Amino acid sequence: MDLRTRLAEDLKSAMREKDTVRTETIRGVRAAILNREVEQGGELDDAAIQQVIVGLVKQRADSIDQYAQGGRQDLVDREQREKELLEGYLPAAPDPAEIEATVQAVITELGASGMKEMGRVMQACKARLGPVVDGKTLSGVVKAALSS
Repeated sequence: MDLRTRLAEDLKSAMREKDTVRTETIRGVRAAILNREVEQGGELDDAAIQQVIVGLVKQRADSIDQYAQGGRQDLVDREQREKELLEGYLPAAPDPAEIEATVQAVITELGASGMKEMGRVMQACKARLGPVVDGKTLSGVVKAALSS
């Protein structure tokens, strides 16, 4: 089942169960997908939909940090639940060992030797690891590998 169909089925299920947080989260995802489709002028495939969801997960993570600083635990809990729901539509993120192994393989293949090559290494690593890899983590691993 493709991601678009899964979202539609999950929305129906959430509405039947009267789960308002899940219903609103899925509606938000579908709206974000529709907005991206209008921007690009065509229907999105599953990989592009995953990128939209990754962006929404990042938004939730930023909101959680801000609400925690503001002392709003009720909003932190809600955003955390939404983030977990969104992550359920994404493939599992690679573990740190897999990220390091991929970075080393890419550096070897490209013959990268310094920080000037960081952009090329990052691009190749993102292509291999997929849209769910955390950019900050990947950047840190690449910097450490290239500077040593």
